[in-house]
Amino acid sequence: MKRWLYLLPLAAFVALAVYLWFGLGRDPNVLPSALIDRPAPHIELPPLAGRQPEKPLATEHLKTGEPLLVNFFASWCVPCRAEHPLITALAEEHGFQVHAINYKDKPKEAATWLRGLGDPYGRVGVDPEGRAGIEFGIYGVPETFVIDAEGHVRHRHPGPLTPDLVESTILPMLESLR
Repeated sequence: MKRWLYLLPLAAFVALAVYLWFGLGRDPNVLPSALIDRPAPHIELPPLAGRQPEKPLATEHLKTGEPLLVNFFASWCVPCRAEHPLITALAEEHGFQVHAINYKDKPKEAATWLRGLGDPYGRVGVDPEGRAGIEFGIYGVPETFVIDAEGHVRHRHPGPLTPDLVESTILPMLESLR
């Protein structure tokens, strides 16, 4: 009986190692979202002051008859700066609408950030308390959603977009939804 007690810690270690092996073997970028294939959450956000034109962002602006992206960003977010050229290319080179939600940011700093890096967004809504972020279930910024022509969420990507991701996932999805 005493010999089995000595093996108990080893068995617990092996069980923990197996559990962590399978748990850590998953892709961390694949995070579940309850919004997939459902209408985008209800939002009514004021426009970003200091940006021309100042246009608010509401749920009705996500039902455009064509697919679009909704990008959560902030001026204090370093990965947002890194993905910004890709967002700009999707809007300017590929012709897709991109709307943005400025998340927990100072509007003046966000407007300055957009003036400095370029402004590819059709509309920018301000979310100072993060309520829209809660409605969309974001983990942080940046986070990007593909919205279909009827305003349904079709894809969610947490973290910055990369060239590979845009080419392999985002562009094909947007093209198929056209």
